[in-house]
Amino acid sequence: MNTGKLVRMNRLFSHASGRLCSVAVDHFMAYGEGLPDGLRHIGATLAAVVAARPDAVTMHKGIAALAWAPHAGHVPLILQSTIARPDDSACQQIAEPVDAVRLGADAFAVGAFVCGATEAAYLRTVADCVHQAAAFEMPVICHIYPRDANGKISFLPEDIAWAVRCAVEVGVDVVKTPYCGDVQAYAQIVADCPVPLVAAGGPKADSLRAALEMVAQIVRSGAHGATIGRNIWGFEQIGAAVHAFKAVIHEGQGPDEALRQAGLAASVGGVTERIGVR
Repeated sequence: MNTGKLVRMNRLFSHASGRLCSVAVDHFMAYGEGLPDGLRHIGATLAAVVAARPDAVTMHKGIAALAWAPHAGHVPLILQSTIARPDDSACQQIAEPVDAVRLGADAFAVGAFVCGATEAAYLRTVADCVHQAAAFEMPVICHIYPRDANGKISFLPEDIAWAVRCAVEVGVDVVKTPYCGDVQAYAQIVADCPVPLVAAGGPKADSLRAALEMVAQIVRSGAHGATIGRNIWGFEQIGAAVHAFKAVIHEGQGPDEALRQAGLAASVGGVTERIGVR
């Protein structure tokens, strides 16, 4: 790894734990789930997220260009480049590595869905991004998801292991992929991955505590952290949610202690049930 890429990677994985606790606000175009308040009020959301100091924030280039200026340099930026859905109703690249350089990003993210007829096309896109990013020493993070026979995201360990290996084969620097729900199985996937593997934050959890428990399992697996979206900006107290996830990822705290540290202990039974109401 040359110096330019090493500098950027070290900014992302700067915490002494060696793990990444990042936030994603790149869901709107790709997920097609409407416009929840956490994404609608993007200025307020970014302000709350950055105030809590996650290790990085992932977004599309329009939001980076129009809403990131007040926070530039305070938290590393990861530029998302892909708008895609598992059913292939969307599958486009809307940014290139040079955009990441121009916007001051520390990494370039590209999405891919594997298993299914379009698997090779997605991987070719990822490979092309890796090639383009090399000219700028820009790290490439692949957000890669396996699909089942119905075109839905698969959480089976063997499918996730396949997806991770596909990303590694095309030369990415970091892999982001779903958690399979089994600590031992995920630990094997992590052990077999020669680059840092971080987990996706997953679908909306029933409560903040449930989301924190999932991430605690991810930490126990040996993964290099997690990137959380809906389970942070879908919660009314966005900053407190970021602090709670940081306590789990960086300090190894359990969900209850993380909630206490984030100032949510007095209403654990009530507040945490409101996750996703935005």
